[in-house]
Amino acid sequence: MRFIKANNTEERVYTTDAAKMAGKRATIFGWVRKTRDLGSLMFIVLYDRFGEIQVTLKKGDKNFEMASKISRESVLRVTGTVTKNEKAPGGIELNPDEIEVIARAESPLPLETDPKIKSELDTRIDNRFIDLRKKENAAIFAIKDVIYRSFIEYLEKEGFTLMHTPCIIAAATEGGTNLFPLSYFDKEAFLVQSPQLYKQMLMASTFDKVMIITPAFRAEEHNTIRHLNECLQMDIETAFVKDEEGALKYAEGVINYIYKQVAEKCKEELKALDRKLDVPKMPFKRMTYDDALKFLAKEGIKIEWGNDFTPEAEKMIGKHFNPVIVTKWPTDIRAFYSMPEPGREEVCRGYDMLIDGIEAMSGAQRVHDYRQLVDILKKRGMNPDNFKFYTDAFRFGMPSHAGWSFGLERLTMFICGLKNIREATLWPRDRTRLTP
Repeated sequence: MRFIKANNTEERVYTTDAAKMAGKRATIFGWVRKTRDLGSLMFIVLYDRFGEIQVTLKKGDKNFEMASKISRESVLRVTGTVTKNEKAPGGIELNPDEIEVIARAESPLPLETDPKIKSELDTRIDNRFIDLRKKENAAIFAIKDVIYRSFIEYLEKEGFTLMHTPCIIAAATEGGTNLFPLSYFDKEAFLVQSPQLYKQMLMASTFDKVMIITPAFRAEEHNTIRHLNECLQMDIETAFVKDEEGALKYAEGVINYIYKQVAEKCKEELKALDRKLDVPKMPFKRMTYDDALKFLAKEGIKIEWGNDFTPEAEKMIGKHFNPVIVTKWPTDIRAFYSMPEPGREEVCRGYDMLIDGIEAMSGAQRVHDYRQLVDILKKRGMNPDNFKFYTDAFRFGMPSHAGWSFGLERLTMFICGLKNIREATLWPRDRTRLTP
């Protein structure tokens, strides 16, 4: 049983544990789902994060009149005897001798909590504190928690060290202009796009396997179902690799592990979402960018060599291969630190993973030679002096290395079968939303 001390004076019992306490007294805290007054009987459906229980009062009980005035979603403390009742939800009910109204809810509610009534996403986000009282919405964030923890568990077993990198930076992480500027005393500063440069610098430190979980900010004016301007990135970087597979084996391994953990630990949450989760089998399908273009052409989708995939192209690939890892991308459309393929420098050792026909992960083997890195920066019109803090790490013994990044919200979107990434974000930040 899950017992939690409440106010240091009494034991709190969750609704799901009450079934084990038939004939015993219990104190249950929760919200009022609904009330029914039948004249001689009063029913209160009380719920918490795990379930609900029927509280039954008879006319003449000391709490009867007070209970008839309790508004929906008010917070109660109810103490009484748990009894079996086949007609009650869950086969039990609570016969109270004490009812305390901890907080009375105002009417009307800003968001309907009846499970049968659906609300617009914007209304839900504006009232998240009530939205999460619905079982199916709370399930998303319970699953998200397992995804986060499983990511760390798997990589810890593989010898990775959890590190934390700055969120305030002086230069663009990837050389782009889509940055959020901020006032930092007398200096120019920005919110970080990704921990990329810092996790690469760590590869020169003898910490040759690191995982990073950090907020990332991108000032891109997109308005899609799969993009946010603030997200939580889950990254790795690993050194002494021979090629892309040095990092890709961990990418497919961690996804396989996360799906297994969610399937095992979140049965009730998946049920609430009406979601059947298929654990992807290893190894994942690999295909080169060139092979992907040939495949797409056969399916009637023409992509010019050197262009990124369209959402339509990703969906087509995902329809036939799921998950799939696409390798050997055109160098010019990847980040400057992506290692060109020796002997064919128009192609680099970059890779993406598609899940459900949407990009879930992106990464590459990196350039680790100092002179080559500086030359690439110059060729791309970027001033190496702006990246001196980063490139200095390559001057004094930088091993070969590779890494990748998943977005926690997007991964949660896939696993929960959501239609919009904002559903997987408590209070999303996009081009129009800054509050709450």
